[in-house]
Amino acid sequence: MMLGGVSRQRASVIANQRNFPEPIAVLAMGKVWRKSDVEKWIREHRPDVATD
Repeated sequence: MMLGGVSRQRASVIANQRNFPEPIAVLAMGKVWRKSDVEKWIREHRPDVATD
C-alpha cells in the first residue's frame, strides 16, 4: 500500500480526511484515486513514507 503499510481501516481514516485528494471515481468496489494525486499528498503529509 502506498500509505506506508497502514491497516486498511487506517487507510480509510486517512482517505476521509479533508486534505486528502478527492477520488476520481466511486465504484461499487470503492473509491478510485489518481496515483499522482496520492503520491503528491504522501510527499506533503507523510514524507517519512514517500518513495521518490
